[in-house]
Amino acid sequence: MFGIPRSYLINRTITFVLTVFIAATLIWLIPRFSPVDPAEIMLSRMAAGGGAVADSEAILAQLRADFGLNDPLIVQYLKYMGNLLTFNLGISTASFPTPVSVLIAQALPWTLGLMILSVVITFVIGNALGAFMVWERTPKIWKVVIPTFMIFTSIPPILSGLLLMYIFSITLRWLPLTGSYGLTVEPGWDWAFISSVIEHGTLPALSIIVVTFGFWTLGMRGLMISVQGEDYVNLAKAKGLKPRYVLYKYMVRNAILPQITAFALKIGLLVSGQILVERIFGYNGMGKLLYDAILDQDFAVIQGVSYIIILMTALSVFLVDLIYPLIDPRIRLSEEAAT
Repeated sequence: MFGIPRSYLINRTITFVLTVFIAATLIWLIPRFSPVDPAEIMLSRMAAGGGAVADSEAILAQLRADFGLNDPLIVQYLKYMGNLLTFNLGISTASFPTPVSVLIAQALPWTLGLMILSVVITFVIGNALGAFMVWERTPKIWKVVIPTFMIFTSIPPILSGLLLMYIFSITLRWLPLTGSYGLTVEPGWDWAFISSVIEHGTLPALSIIVVTFGFWTLGMRGLMISVQGEDYVNLAKAKGLKPRYVLYKYMVRNAILPQITAFALKIGLLVSGQILVERIFGYNGMGKLLYDAILDQDFAVIQGVSYIIILMTALSVFLVDLIYPLIDPRIRLSEEAAT
């Protein structure tokens, strides 16, 4: 299928399904070990908002029935797994009666935009810098400057965000302090809204980029060192090929393959790392939604966001696994030989 061996496709599909299934099961199990009752949380919020609640026992019993907490655990689990297939992630207790899927649908585009921008930029810059650190024709000054800038990788994203806020928002006043877009801008596909989104998303993206590009730089540097002495690289140099062509076609192309897998795995880590970044910037993404849900003990939202993050990560790894045989013929040939 499209150059992908059938056995390879079947194995990767089974791995993807099992990963999502096991993760979804764990997400369902963990809140069950908590002594907190979602129905009691809802009732306490009602009491906090309107004082004493009349006939609280009856209301509590009705809430438990509405949330399905009176059903046996196996029934709750089967309903939960069945609802996941249709992305019915339950009802938020903090924003009752808003469905969790609605909250995620509102937050997901912001996180995807910020995440894709951050990951792509850090992946390209980090791998390019890692390759240049090993290439013999790189000016010596760059081999000193690049490691110097990598000291930022030891800074947590939240601290880099606060530092960037102080420099560019408070001191220089070049960029807005918080928010996803301007309060006076109406959402829509027009330049006023798009430019406002870019302006508000610059600092959150930069706060992630400056502390994560070193991950790719160090990884690529190690991989480039391992391939620079290979016979095919020495042969290419002996044939008199242009140094830049050897760098790209023979060294980077072979060294970058493990980085592509790491690229997919990094998506889940990046979303979790964006939680505090989105919170301090008031950026309306999945990270902020998850942070607020944890503070509100909104287990339905916590489960829903966690499931979407795991699904995104597993799907990314699955797609990268499908692309791998097209990039590296050795995988395709080994699978065909095995069958």
